[in-house]
Parts: sequence; C-alpha cells; structure tokens
Amino acid sequence: MKWVTRSHVHVDRVACPWLIKRFVDNQAEFIFVTKSLVMEIAKKENAIPFDVEGVELGHKDGHCSFVSILEKYNITDPALQKMGEIVNAADTRRLEENPYAAGLEILASGFSLMYPDDVRNLEEQFKVYDALYAAIKVRFK
Repeated sequence: MKWVTRSHVHVDRVACPWLIKRFVDNQAEFIFVTKSLVMEIAKKENAIPFDVEGVELGHKDGHCSFVSILEKYNITDPALQKMGEIVNAADTRRLEENPYAAGLEILASGFSLMYPDDVRNLEEQFKVYDALYAAIKVRFK
C-alpha cells in the first residue's frame, strides 16, 4: 500500500512510517509532498494520508498521528503504547510529559540536518526507533 504525508519529516512523520512498516504494512511505500498536495496525491495514488490536518490518521484530541495509528489498527503491544507516549510528548512539544521526549526531539532535529532527503532520513532513523522499541520491551515489561 502507498502512504502519503508532508515532506521534511520530523518526530511523528518518522515514527509513523516506522510503526506502519514494522507493525501494519511491511510492504508500505511512503510518498512525501508539500502539505498542500497531500490530499491530491492521496487520491491520485490511492494512498493513505497520515499526519496531516483533517485525516483519520492525524492529530486528534491532543494526540499525535502515531497514537491515531495505534488506535486505528488496534495495536495493544505495551511497548508500542509506551512509545506512543514518548512520541506524543516529543511531537506535541510537551516534552515535560515524558523523560525520553526531549531526547527523541533532539535526535529528530539532528537527523533532519544530516539527512534532508526524507526517504534517507527514514532509512537512517528507523534504527533509533528499533533500538527504542527493544529497550522499552525490556525495561517496561
């Protein structure tokens, strides 16, 4: 399946593709476009839009798109739920709500500087989310 979102990925637009690829659709293809083109490309490419205003897999009730994906696909893995708390705090700029949020935010900023190409950024940054998931699974059993 194809998935489409805004270009210039940051916390949520890296965490969501990671979640999708690892737990929802391992054949996922991601398209990154300007905010104004997301819905047009979604229709043209028959792609699922995410992390853009007004879509099912976007921000809702103070929660980021990662949390919306967890809810939509009934993902109840406790480690992923914990990651949702971290991603949500980092992405919504409520860093004080989770002790790991500031670290995730600063890493996202650094990766964006190192890898301005969104696809390459995902490739590199997925390792961070793989490591975070592994650590959470052990630490928060």
